[in-house]
Amino acid sequence: MQNYTKSCTIAHFCVNLPRFNMILTMMLRIAVQSKGRLFDDTMNLLAEADIKVSATKRTLLAQASNFPMEVLYLRDDDIPQSVASGIADIGIVGENEFMERGEDAEILSRLGFSKCRMSLAIPKDAEYGGVEWFNGKKIATSYPCILRRFLGEKGIHADIHVITGSVEISTSIGIADGIFDIVSSGSTLVSNNLREVEVVANSEAVLIGNKSLGEEKRRLLREMLFRFEAVRNAEDKKYIRMNAPKARLSEIVSVLPGLKSPTVIPLADPEWCSVHTVLSQKCFWEIIGKLKEMGAQGILVTPIEKMIL
Repeated sequence: MQNYTKSCTIAHFCVNLPRFNMILTMMLRIAVQSKGRLFDDTMNLLAEADIKVSATKRTLLAQASNFPMEVLYLRDDDIPQSVASGIADIGIVGENEFMERGEDAEILSRLGFSKCRMSLAIPKDAEYGGVEWFNGKKIATSYPCILRRFLGEKGIHADIHVITGSVEISTSIGIADGIFDIVSSGSTLVSNNLREVEVVANSEAVLIGNKSLGEEKRRLLREMLFRFEAVRNAEDKKYIRMNAPKARLSEIVSVLPGLKSPTVIPLADPEWCSVHTVLSQKCFWEIIGKLKEMGAQGILVTPIEKMIL
């Protein structure tokens, strides 16, 4: 009954958008979450990929101004079905929602943001000896399908209590012995006197696609993915330029984790050269310290917006 109702809702939504369907026939339609953190991260990715979309809270469908794409704003749990049914060609959604809905679409790319995990949690004072603890217990969750599959694989028989929203309060008000929910930092669990005991699955934002896309739409998709990859390649990367004494060039090059090999450019002073490379933020300060000890001077650091490998 739930699936039927959702199908009707999406079909009704599509019927009320006929004028948009006639704007351009050869255009990618991407479904994205209409609000929340995933919406913000998705719009930032599109902007960084130079796909310009204007959106307001009242907009259901918006067209990009500089790329053959239109953006369909939906609830996150409607996105998998909209893509599987062809209402949208592609969609950006949390992997947790995609796994839960079980729709016939394919994951085209993992996007690396909105990361979380799907975990079982119990009251912090409860003794826990393993997943068998949940045998005969009542578990509250908004993701019954994922939980049911996990418990079945482990041979655990539990009563799954499906609720939407505020799953973490279920144990404190006595309607469940434990919960199964998404966890990011874990602070929500702590504030509700819960502790995480089993990680069932990891999740992040994924780009999903309809399996029946035509070649022209796949060409547009490849161009979009190329842009996304260039943006992701540049994340946490810095472009470094420095003046280095030639006498210690081999030492300096040995500590630089460049993409292939750092660029070395002669300077007017024959005893010096300019060295250019790319560093990751996570090792930046450690390597900069070593470079200074080896005599590097005039070190310039520039953020990287896109990087094509």
